[in-house]
Amino acid sequence: MKQKANKYDLEERTAKFGEDVISFCRKVKLDSVTNPLVNQLIRSATSVGANYMEANGASSKSDFRNKIFICKKEAQETKHWLRMLAKATPSAIVDIRKLWKECQELTMIFQKITSSLKSQNKPI
Repeated sequence: MKQKANKYDLEERTAKFGEDVISFCRKVKLDSVTNPLVNQLIRSATSVGANYMEANGASSKSDFRNKIFICKKEAQETKHWLRMLAKATPSAIVDIRKLWKECQELTMIFQKITSSLKSQNKPI
C-alpha cells in the first residue's frame, strides 16, 4: 500500500509552493511594474522545487549539499520578490503574506539541512 504524502514530504511541499505561486500570479493585474516582478517570482519560486528534485537525484554528497544550498538561495530570492510585489500590489497583501510565510518555513528547513550537513563534516 502506497503511503499518503504528508506536509513533511518536502518534494510535494516545494512543488505545491510553486503551484500556489503560479495560481497567485495568474490573479495579479499585469502592468509595467508588476510584469517583471511576477516573472522573477515565478522563476525563483518554481526553482526551489526543481532544485530539490535535483538534490534527491544527486550523484554525491557534495552535489546534494550544493543543490540544497541552491534551494535555500532560491527561497530567499522568492521572499524578496514577494516583498516587492506586496509593495506593487497592496491589495494582495493577505495572499502574499501566506506565500511569504511558507517560503520562510522552506528557507529554514533548507538552512537546517545545510547546517546538519556541515556539522557532519566536522572532525571529532
